[in-house]
Amino acid sequence: MADDLSTTIAEAARLLAGARDVTLLSHINPDADTLGSALAVGLALHRRGVAVRVAFGDPESVPESLKALDTAGLLVHRDEVPEAPELLVVMDTGSLERLGPLKNRVANCRGPVIVVDHHVSNTRYGTVHCIDDRAEATALIALKLLDEMDAEVDEPIARCIYAGLVTDTGGFRKAGPQAHHTAARLLETGVDAYAVTRPLMDAHPFAYLGMLSRVLAKAELDQKAAHGMGLAHAVVSLEDAQGVRSEEVESVIDVVRSTAEAEVAAVLKELKPGYWSVSLRAVSEVDVREVAQVLGGGGHRLAAGFTFEGPAEQVVAALKGALERVGS
Repeated sequence: MADDLSTTIAEAARLLAGARDVTLLSHINPDADTLGSALAVGLALHRRGVAVRVAFGDPESVPESLKALDTAGLLVHRDEVPEAPELLVVMDTGSLERLGPLKNRVANCRGPVIVVDHHVSNTRYGTVHCIDDRAEATALIALKLLDEMDAEVDEPIARCIYAGLVTDTGGFRKAGPQAHHTAARLLETGVDAYAVTRPLMDAHPFAYLGMLSRVLAKAELDQKAAHGMGLAHAVVSLEDAQGVRSEEVESVIDVVRSTAEAEVAAVLKELKPGYWSVSLRAVSEVDVREVAQVLGGGGHRLAAGFTFEGPAEQVVAALKGALERVGS
């Protein structure tokens, strides 16, 4: 780590202790880690009488599966975020671009910008950086911040942290001993693990099945890609995504990545005509963060992403080219 985490956590807690108005931002297409982290810290501040708002740039509304985490009504639409916030806390967001329409709030902020993240590719665009790329989830760093703030981690706050932890570790399949110890601490507050996990990972509307069947029917496997280790990819067009929630589209990568013949999995998700958000996953050998960085994105070694404008075929060609460049 470039920063000493204990020092920056202490500095962030000091700044928040004196704050009267705090805006917490999550990345576009928010998941449980970014939003759970923001809501957990936001709730602790809200209880202290701080004016708090939590927001993200896209999509227009919060994913249905995450709504239950907002027990105090802290989530606001992006248009309600002040143009020049007093203090910003940005959660689980490796670069300004990942804030989408809200990225200008960082430059406009009248006070400090606290960045809490676990992406090794974080570009350090704030003033205080609580970054630990060894943490399995940003939620774990948010919990350290809450502890430094001497905040009570009760069930509503613990639920937010648990949601981020369970999803970013793939249901604890990628969790180390400390993450399991932390999970035990969170569950002891009364968190119902099944009630939290099912809407996030195991429940989809019936329309999801139709979308998935259409998308997977067009999926392709190129065993020569990635230096012969294989690439499986699928494309979710705007037409495919009609009638399903954003979280259903996001979950397609978890199916494609199960392809035994491919080291790398990719899902192209069309956000607007000809503009794609691409999710990358690797089993163990390929550093997809480096692949994503070649294409202007970032992330983790085995989970990353990038955006691209052009026909789907051009996106796939660019991806295969980047796979050949990395590790060659």
